[in-house]
Formats: sequence, structure tokens, C-alpha cells
Amino acid sequence: MIRSALMNVMTAAALKAGRGLKRDFGEVENLQVSVKGPGDFVSAADKRAEKTLFDELSKARPGYGFIMEEGGVVEGSDKSHRWIIDPLDGTSNFLHGVPVFAISIGLEREDRLVAGLVYNPATDDMFVAELGQGAYFNNRRMRVAARRSLGESMVACGIPPLARVRDHESFKRELAAGMGKIANIRRLGAAALDLAMVACGRFDGYWERGISSWDVAAGIVLVREAGGFVSDFSGGADMLGKGEICAGNEAIHRQLLDLMRKA
Repeated sequence: MIRSALMNVMTAAALKAGRGLKRDFGEVENLQVSVKGPGDFVSAADKRAEKTLFDELSKARPGYGFIMEEGGVVEGSDKSHRWIIDPLDGTSNFLHGVPVFAISIGLEREDRLVAGLVYNPATDDMFVAELGQGAYFNNRRMRVAARRSLGESMVACGIPPLARVRDHESFKRELAAGMGKIANIRRLGAAALDLAMVACGRFDGYWERGISSWDVAAGIVLVREAGGFVSDFSGGADMLGKGEICAGNEAIHRQLLDLMRKA
């Protein structure tokens, strides 16, 4: 496990926010039968978790900036560091009582991602990585899977929801291409956990478009430190800017990119 001061700060913030989410998640099932539904409750839970993360990280590292799903961009006095956080990745899963959601914390230093943490409070699974220090899952070292062929692989993807109808046709082409080459395709509904699963070798690869920086910043560090490759669909490094991502070991990453280009 990484014992650095930075990782201690990130872990403490995630655990504190996670306690609140775990409590709120326990209430969601009761709210499913209400007339109003749990939507407003989950939105409030999301904002409470983000406030906890903001408060804890600001206290530990004064001056760092933030990019947050709910709170947007907060400029800090320290222009070289910026937290990129999603307090509840997998909101729809949370809303429906599905225990597949996560807190995601990434740290950018001089425009370079240097640390990442993904934590699922429902299962107490913690994935962490720091530049040059490796990647760990619940205190065990992580490595990406060693499979070399898509025909033997399980690959995750993101399916654009109804609200992103503009992306439906391109996804259908990508899925059709993938179904002709990939042994198994999965969709978890939480990009941070998709990347964490690639980092620990459970998934062999992952692709998605239409994502935000807070969805994947932490996971990018996890995959890289676990020996994997991450890029945008053109093979470049502008995943956060373009809102698209492809990940896997060297061979699977290359084959997925080829599929995306031809789709």
C-alpha cells in the first residue's frame, strides 16, 4: 500500500465522504416506493459528499484548485495543483439501489495527473495509485490483465443514456464492431470503476465517449500505474479534453483503438 502523506490525505477524505454515502445508500431502497421517488434525495447525497471532499482536501492542502462535478471549477492560489473529483460516479446505480458506484479523486500537478483514488463505499473496495509508486487494490498490488487477444477478453464500455441521443449512432457502430471481435462486453455504469477493474485485471479493456474529466482522472492514474495504456480514440493523451477514453494492456489497447477507428 502507498504510505505517502498525499495518499493519506486522499484516503481520509474518501472514507469520510464514503460514510455519508453508505448511510444515504441504505435509505434509497425505502424511498423507491415513495410517490416522489429518491431523485431529490440522491442529488442531496451527491452534494453532501462533494462538500465533505472539498472541505477535507482544502483543509489538508490549502490553495489547491478544484474541478468538481457539482461545484464546477474553483481556482486556487496554488496554480500548479488541482483536484479533479466526482463525489458519486454511478449516480443512476445509486438511485436504483445498485451497489456499483464510487468516489473518484484525481490530482493534477503542472497539468499532469499524478495520483488517483477510486472508492466504492458499498463494498469498501479502495483502489489507489500515485505516480511512480504503483497501483493498489485493498493493499494488494495491481497489474493489468495479460490477455493478448480481444477474442479472449472481457471489455467494458459506456452506453450513452437517453439524454445523449447525439451519441447513440456512433455507439451502435462501436458496439457492432466490438461484438464481432470481443469475447464479452460489459457495462457497469460507473467509469471510475470500469478503469479500476482494468487496472486490477478484472476487465481486459474499456472504451467510452461523452465522459467528463472527473469521471476518469483518477482511473487514468490507476491504469497507468498498473502497467496499462490509456488514450483518446486517436491514440493521443487528450482524454480529459475530448471526453473519450480507451484503456487496456498494450495489445488490447491497440486492438480497441483499431476497432474505434474503423467503427
